[in-house]
Amino acid sequence: MVETNPPTPGQVPPPPQAPPLFHPPVVGSGAVHPPNEQLPHLQFCVHSNPSWGEALILAFQHYIVMLGTIVMLATLLVPLMGGNNGDKARIIQTFLFMSGINTLLQTLIGTRLPTVMNASFAFVIPVTSIINDFSSREYDDEHERFVHTIRAIQGALIVSSFLNIIIGYSKAWGNFSRFFSPVVIVPVVCVVGLGLFERGFPQVGKCVEIGLPMLILLVFLQQYMKHIHHRTYFWFERFALLLCIVVIWAFAAILTAGGAYNHVSVKTKQNCRTDRSHLMSSAPWIRIPYPFQWGAPIFTASHVFGMMGAVLVSAVESTGAHYAAARLAGATPPPAHVLSRSIGLQGIGMLLEGIFGAAAGSSASIENVGLLGLTRVGSRRVVEISTGFMIFFSIFGKFGAFFASIPFPIFAAMYCVLFGIVAAVGISFIQFANNNSMRNLYILGLALFLGLSIPQYFSEFRTSAGHGPANTNAGWFNDILNSFFSSAPFVAMLVGTLLDNTLEARNAAERGLPWWVPFQNRKGDVRNDEFYGFPIRVHEMIPTRYLR
Repeated sequence: MVETNPPTPGQVPPPPQAPPLFHPPVVGSGAVHPPNEQLPHLQFCVHSNPSWGEALILAFQHYIVMLGTIVMLATLLVPLMGGNNGDKARIIQTFLFMSGINTLLQTLIGTRLPTVMNASFAFVIPVTSIINDFSSREYDDEHERFVHTIRAIQGALIVSSFLNIIIGYSKAWGNFSRFFSPVVIVPVVCVVGLGLFERGFPQVGKCVEIGLPMLILLVFLQQYMKHIHHRTYFWFERFALLLCIVVIWAFAAILTAGGAYNHVSVKTKQNCRTDRSHLMSSAPWIRIPYPFQWGAPIFTASHVFGMMGAVLVSAVESTGAHYAAARLAGATPPPAHVLSRSIGLQGIGMLLEGIFGAAAGSSASIENVGLLGLTRVGSRRVVEISTGFMIFFSIFGKFGAFFASIPFPIFAAMYCVLFGIVAAVGISFIQFANNNSMRNLYILGLALFLGLSIPQYFSEFRTSAGHGPANTNAGWFNDILNSFFSSAPFVAMLVGTLLDNTLEARNAAERGLPWWVPFQNRKGDVRNDEFYGFPIRVHEMIPTRYLR
């Protein structure tokens, strides 16, 4: 035991110091990497901008990346609704148009983060229920069934969108987010990327001679070829994705023209051939989506309540995407009031989608968040420019249909990389909490595992039985439960938040709260207003009481 000298009379003993949150390593423990609130290798953060020429190419790259989800969703839903190729082209145009509008609104007066709003697969379950309800009725032709179905989807979207508007602008969502900590955000953001694995290599495998070369070429060019010469570094790091798409798409066209797929199964033709989308022939040259283009909406209570489950799931998924985008764009974690206004604005976007006749609602695009990390450019301006491409190609249909005819396995190969980046960014949040705490490891492990396992169970059950595990006489109740537990981010957020706020922690630092809490308050960190403040003109036009 070491003796200490007592203080001399009249001398005030020094105040006890709190132990450091991050302890220095003992000798021989190796190098230690201190926590980084902002990723050090980003070239452009949320409010810094590349040159206009570079920004245009990067914006077009964002457009191409988000296009895959729209085409996949329209290809899945429109045939089930009874629509033809012309109807599919119009649905894709409407999706694109609304994505452009909603993305622009979010970057201006929503989160102010470079996130793209895109059609969401979270709405497949309630939309499928609506399709099944109308499939049992008699119509003169399939197109009439399509029109009635899309009108019912419109009505459900219009009414259910008010759920997000209410929980957003009433600040309920922001107040709920105050229960989060880095321990919760890690599994949520991780499964935002990992939960979409079915859109990755399983889709690549449907045409492996196209998808696999795309995946290998993208990794090789973007990560290895850029080091060959200093002049190639810039081009391969920023634009390797576009180059790979051009090369593999041309390769697929050569295989199609050479007759490689003349004597294969129908499914292989649909996934491999470059002439199977039928979008070029069916898309109009010029067409502007307009309100109620399919007719007056059909309002049904059961459809509305069923859609509310997907609306809430989209809010959860967007929240996880916003945290990942903030990290990849060099911004601080979004404060509670920013999350509230973003979810409220997302509800307004869904209201507009219902009015304009989209076949599903929207959420933040995970693949575009991953693109921020792939290019190391988190500029808000780039995403705002990309909305111009979305709106332009939604109006000039033939041009948009040309890019929409890219085979699915090419998009899937991109997703393997982009979703993986988002999942890895989620892991980086654990540096702000105690990653040696068994309590934290228990929460992380259970939230991650259940976040992947429960949705997988619901998916396999639906595939084998034709319906979800929730199968009561109340169809709307089934849609809500099946939507909730088919979403990996929803399950991870539910489990993580519950455990992190009920399991006893030794101190707040174990959960990472000393670092986390200041960012959740409007004035808690001086950088909050720097990243998330409104443009000056908005302050002049909107009274301050509506911006708090």
